[in-house]
Amino acid sequence: MWLSDTQKIGVGLTAFGLFFMLMGVMMFFDGGLLAIGNILFLVGLTLVIGTQKTMYFFARKEKIRGTACFLGGILLVFLKWPFIGVIIEVFGFINLFGDFFPVVVGFLRRLPVIGNVLSAPGISKKAIVE
Repeated sequence: MWLSDTQKIGVGLTAFGLFFMLMGVMMFFDGGLLAIGNILFLVGLTLVIGTQKTMYFFARKEKIRGTACFLGGILLVFLKWPFIGVIIEVFGFINLFGDFFPVVVGFLRRLPVIGNVLSAPGISKKAIVE
């Protein structure tokens, strides 16, 4: 499946958004970097999956607590409460996107270098269960 030009731009914006959020946390919760990261992440996500699907994703009843925490955390970052905002935002992010984590780990296990690390005895799920 090929990505359209709009989706490619969305992937780039989402990646930059995650990068700015990471840098904002590394710079001791710099509110400006976190705000830019949040805006880029939301715009990128919207460009990747489309406006209607984005609205549906955030408005589902089973994910309303995650949506409220995620958007509330973004609001707190904008209101100059970056530390508390990021904590609430991470909780909302886990509630919203937690279903995708096994898919991401499965994809990462197929990559050459990262796959070997994730398949190591101390890290792999099989070693933890046994």
